[in-house]
Amino acid sequence: MKHLKKLFTPLRIGSVELKNRIVMAPMTTTWAPNDGTVPDKMIDYWEERAKGGVGLIIFETVVVDSAHPYIVQSVGLWDDKLIPSFKRLVDAMHAHGAKVAPQISHPGPESFGWIYGVQPVGPSAVVSKRHGQVCRELTLEEIKKIIEQYGDAARRAREAGCDCMELHAAHRYMLAGSFLSPLRNQRTDEYGGGIDGRLKFVLEVVENIKKKAGKDFPIIMRMSGDEHMAGGRDLADSLYITPKLAEAGVDAFEISGGVDPDDTYRVLPCMGMPPGANVPQAAAIKQVVDVPVLVVGKITDPRFADDVLIKGYADAIVMGRALIADPELPNKAKAGHFEDIAPCTSCGQGCLRMGLTFEAFTCVINPTVGREKEMAITPAAKPKKVLVVGGGPGGMEAARVAAIRGHNVTLWETAAKLGGQLCLAPIPPTKQDMAKWVIYLSAQMKKAKVKVELNREATAESIVDFKPDVVIVATGGKPLIPPIPGIEGKKVVTAADVLAGKVGVGRGNALVVGGGMVGCEVADWLASRGLDQTTGSVHVTIVEMLQDIGMDEIPQTRMLLIPRLEQKGVKWTTSATVKELTEDGAVYTKDGRDETIRGMEFIIIACGAASVDDLSEKIKDRVPEVHVIGDAKKARKALEAIAEAAEIARKI
Repeated sequence: MKHLKKLFTPLRIGSVELKNRIVMAPMTTTWAPNDGTVPDKMIDYWEERAKGGVGLIIFETVVVDSAHPYIVQSVGLWDDKLIPSFKRLVDAMHAHGAKVAPQISHPGPESFGWIYGVQPVGPSAVVSKRHGQVCRELTLEEIKKIIEQYGDAARRAREAGCDCMELHAAHRYMLAGSFLSPLRNQRTDEYGGGIDGRLKFVLEVVENIKKKAGKDFPIIMRMSGDEHMAGGRDLADSLYITPKLAEAGVDAFEISGGVDPDDTYRVLPCMGMPPGANVPQAAAIKQVVDVPVLVVGKITDPRFADDVLIKGYADAIVMGRALIADPELPNKAKAGHFEDIAPCTSCGQGCLRMGLTFEAFTCVINPTVGREKEMAITPAAKPKKVLVVGGGPGGMEAARVAAIRGHNVTLWETAAKLGGQLCLAPIPPTKQDMAKWVIYLSAQMKKAKVKVELNREATAESIVDFKPDVVIVATGGKPLIPPIPGIEGKKVVTAADVLAGKVGVGRGNALVVGGGMVGCEVADWLASRGLDQTTGSVHVTIVEMLQDIGMDEIPQTRMLLIPRLEQKGVKWTTSATVKELTEDGAVYTKDGRDETIRGMEFIIIACGAASVDDLSEKIKDRVPEVHVIGDAKKARKALEAIAEAAEIARKI
C-alpha cells in the first residue's frame, strides 16, 4: 500500500464488508446471448477483474423482464431458470475475494424490445433518443407488476450468491431514472407531479426488493447527483431525496451525473472533462446521509482516488474504463507499482465506440478484453531473435509482449524518441492524457529488457546484416497528400508538421482541408493560440467533404469539441470537396457549385494517413519470418495497431 492511505481499507455496505474501496462499474459488454444466460466469454472477462483485486464488482445491467432487453440481447434474472447460469458467474468472482452486485433494471424507454415487436414503456410517453422509439405510458396496474419484477429479480440474485445489488436510477435513464426525473415524468397521478410523487416508484421498488430478497440484502442506488440540464433534477433535489431513500432501505449511493444521451459526456466523461467530475456532488450528498457514498466519473488513477477518500468526499471509488484498461490495477496499486498500470486515457475508442458501431467491445491499451484466456501471454516454445522496426504504439506493444515471452528483442526507431505519430496526440487541447500510453509502453519495454536503438534508420541490407529470426515491420504512416492541383504550394503544410512544431503558424487566417478528428484538433490548437498574446490570433476555417465535422470522434468527446471550436471562432463548411488549392486559399464544390475561399496565410492538409512500408517486400525472401502491423499494413488508429501487435507477438 505504498503511498496510499485509504483506498485499501475495508468498507461495510449494509451487511457486506468489502476488502477495499475500489468498485468495478457495470459497463455493458454486448456479449449476452438472447436467452438471458451468462456466456463463458463474459465470465472470463469479469473473473479477470476479480482476480485483479477489486473489492466489489457491479455486474452489467441485468433486466427484470424478458420482453424488455437493455440492448438487443441482455443478461437477465426474469426467471428462476436463469439462477444457475448467474451462479457460475458469481462463483468465479467469489473465488478471488471480490463481492458481486448485479445492476438490476427495467430499461423502460431504453428497451430494445421494439426490435421484437414490443413497444418500450415509461412513466410518460416520450421519445428515446437512444433508438428513436416512442415509449408508451405505463398504467397503474403495469407499474405494480414491474415493481414485483424488481423484487423477484433481486431474490434470484441473492439465491445465485450475489452479495448485494445495484438499482439503476440515474441519468433520467431506464425506468427508475425516468420516474425520478421531471424531464421524462409528466404523470398527473400519484407517481408524478412534485418530487415526492416522482420518488414513489423508486421507494416502492426498494420496499419490494427488501421484502423478497431480505432486509439484509444491501441495495446500492446509482443516481445522478445533478442532471445538469434545464428542467431536470439538480443537486438540491438529490439532497432532499437521498435521506428519504436511505431511510427506506437504500444501503449506499453511487453518484454519477448528467443525462443520457443529451450530455453523455457527463455520464461517461471523456477528454475535455476533469477527473472526478462527480466528486463535488458526492461530497455534498455524503453530508446528508449516514450510508456509504460511492462516486464514479473519470477517476482512473489510484493516487487521485485515494485523495478523494482521504478528503472525505466519498467512501469508495467506482472505476469502469480504468479496470478495462488494466484489470490488475488494484493489485499493482496496492504494491505501489503505479508505472506498471496500463493507463486509461478516457479516449473511448474501444470501450464506448462499440455502442455506436456495434464493433467488438475492446480497449486501445488492452486488446485482450473479451479474449482473456485466448490472449494470455505464455513463454515462447523457442526463443528467437526479433527485430521490431518502428517505435510507434504498435511497435512498442509488439516488442513488449515478445520480450515478456522470452524472445531476444531489439527495436529500431528512426526518430530521436519513441511514440511515432502518437507523440502528436497529446498536443491539442484536452488531449494530454494520451501521453500516458507512450510513457507506459516505454517503461514496460525497458522492464522487459527490450534493446531500443533510437535514430536508427532501417534498410533492407541493415536488417539482413542483423540476422534476425523474425522482423516486425511497424513503420507506421505518413500524412496522406491528396492529388489536388496546387497541393505543392508554398503555403501548404500538413497537420502533422504543424502539431510537431516543424512549421510555424503565426497570426492570420488558416485553412484546414479535412474536418475529421485530426483536422478539428489542429484547428482547436491553432485557435487556442489566439489566447497567447505573443503569437496573436489565428482565425481558422475548415473545409470538410462529409456532412459534418469530427465524425470519427466518439460522441462524448465531440460534444465538447464542437462547442469549443465555435467559442474560439472556428468556421467550417461541410459537404464540400476541394477542387484546387490557390495561392491564398481554395476552390471547392458544394451543392453542385464552385465556391472560393481567399485570404489564407496558411493551408493545412488533414486528410488522413497513408501507409509507410518500404521494407517487407525487400526482405520477405531474405528473413525467415516477416510481419507487417499497424499503419504500415493499413492506415488506421492506435486501436488497430496495438491489437495487431499484441496478436503477432503472442504467436512468434
